[in-house]
Amino acid sequence: MFRSLYNWILSLAARPSAPWALSAVSFAESSFFPIPPDVMLVPMVLAKPERAWFYAFICTVASVLGGIVGYFIGAVLYDTIGVWLFNLYGLTEQAAVFRDTYGEYGAYAILIKGFTPIPFKLITITSGFANYPLFWFVILSALTRGARFFLVVALVKKFGPEIQHILDRHINIVGIIFIVVLIGGFVVFRYLL
Repeated sequence: MFRSLYNWILSLAARPSAPWALSAVSFAESSFFPIPPDVMLVPMVLAKPERAWFYAFICTVASVLGGIVGYFIGAVLYDTIGVWLFNLYGLTEQAAVFRDTYGEYGAYAILIKGFTPIPFKLITITSGFANYPLFWFVILSALTRGARFFLVVALVKKFGPEIQHILDRHINIVGIIFIVVLIGGFVVFRYLL
């Protein structure tokens, strides 16, 4: 299963539409989609390392723009779409608790959680829901998301052959680890925050 997805993403990197697909996933992940863009970013950088920094830039810009949509969902549509998304992820109670401490710790939440496997959409929606200042939300999101994507790209560029070897030989194990980390991000948000 992971092998065919990985091969498809590698073949996608050669297409002119690849940056658009990457930006769509980055945008969606920041507002409602559960899968982070890293699943496309890493194979695309491996396939076209000369475009690595461009891909990181695309992820950053699209993620911040998607984050603004997530912020809007939290600020204006929380009672409908926001509640539905948090219910979907089983996180409604934690969002209320998180919101109460957001005024004091919001900047730290955005910076730390934007860089971790905790799904960023939970931060973007909660930021809007808590009425965190939009200007600072955008600045902090750009910093943390940019740092994350440019770090991923730097690591893939530096260790590309080793990463390629691991993915080629153990893609199913890597895929399972990725799913565990993704689910773990939701669990951390739900039970520890």
